[in-house]
Amino acid sequence: MEYRASHRYAHMSPHKARAAANLIRGLGVNQALLLLNGHRTRGAAIFIKVLKSAIANAGQNDAVNVDELIVSDARVDGGPLVHGRPRFRPGPMGRAMTIRRRTSHFRIGVSEKVTAEAK
Repeated sequence: MEYRASHRYAHMSPHKARAAANLIRGLGVNQALLLLNGHRTRGAAIFIKVLKSAIANAGQNDAVNVDELIVSDARVDGGPLVHGRPRFRPGPMGRAMTIRRRTSHFRIGVSEKVTAEAK
């Protein structure tokens, strides 16, 4: 069974956060937490919180061994722009330069390791 957690509308570009998502996908939860603690980006800091939440969700089931979980899904999707629209600032030669303040939706899924006996 897969246990999920998410953080929506984070004030961060999805492009910047995807590096942390690619780093932990497919790893065990303990190893993923160690890697994220050493990865000094804002995306990694948000993923630590979301991963701990997913682990806590899995811990609600007594039949699940939390130390044996793996990160089955880690992704960052784009959210709406802050204030719902692009804004503008002056550019060279009278032009307008757009400001797109992006948001992100962080999603993590953890599941139990699939062994040969379970198949």
